[in-house]
Amino acid sequence: MFWRAKSGSVGIDDTDMDYISFGKGNDILIILPGLGDGLTTVKGMAIPMAMIYRLYAKDYKVYVFSRKNHLNEGYSTRDMAKDQATAMKILGITKAKVLGVSQGGMIAQYLAIDYPDLVDKLVLTVTLSKQNSGVQAVITNMIKLAEQGNHKGLMIDTAEKSYSENYLKKYRLLYPLLGRIGKPKSYNRFLIQATSCVQHNTYEKLGNIVCPTLVIGGDDDKIVGVAASIELADKIKDSELFIYKGLGHAVYEEAKDFNKRVISFLNR
Repeated sequence: MFWRAKSGSVGIDDTDMDYISFGKGNDILIILPGLGDGLTTVKGMAIPMAMIYRLYAKDYKVYVFSRKNHLNEGYSTRDMAKDQATAMKILGITKAKVLGVSQGGMIAQYLAIDYPDLVDKLVLTVTLSKQNSGVQAVITNMIKLAEQGNHKGLMIDTAEKSYSENYLKKYRLLYPLLGRIGKPKSYNRFLIQATSCVQHNTYEKLGNIVCPTLVIGGDDDKIVGVAASIELADKIKDSELFIYKGLGHAVYEEAKDFNKRVISFLNR
């Protein structure tokens, strides 16, 4: 039951990295989540994650990785990819399909660029390769709210920027609860990860990605913008592009066919 879901961690340098795994397939699929990892890691989330991504459990042994638990100032998305490669080698993962979402997609780009032998196929979802004014403004505001300790404001701003209006109409009644749920003891981890997002730039290195790649975006993405997905697909040689109409940064949650679309690409 629960698709053999379990939690684990691997030692990286002077700290460790949390991960969860589930599924009974022979192929490996690695999922790298977005900036929300800066607020809470995947520790203790094995069963909920297995339920969310249960469609992958038949064909894949799925790993969902957090960033390592102690982050130094200046920790970049390229550093995160290096640590991800180290964690894979420790766990005996010599090749995997990789799904990166938002900041996880930034890390996945560097993983495919710097460690091509580790990545069999790549799915880049609502992410970017270089900065634009939209993401700079959004992330800068998130950093400001986190520095103020305004958790409710941070959660509402993230929701308003991520979800479609139809989705938000159903859930805005829950906004009064957001300041009470999931507030971290410190925002240091979030701030370091957010800073890495606004400094990320792989644009000139995208030609080094040699594995088949699927780029997924939303035409109403208020965080990275739809142009970021188009840029990725234009620069990655063996890539496909799919843009969801009427959806934004949370396409991976809102699009009912998202997981089936990813599985179709991975299994092709």
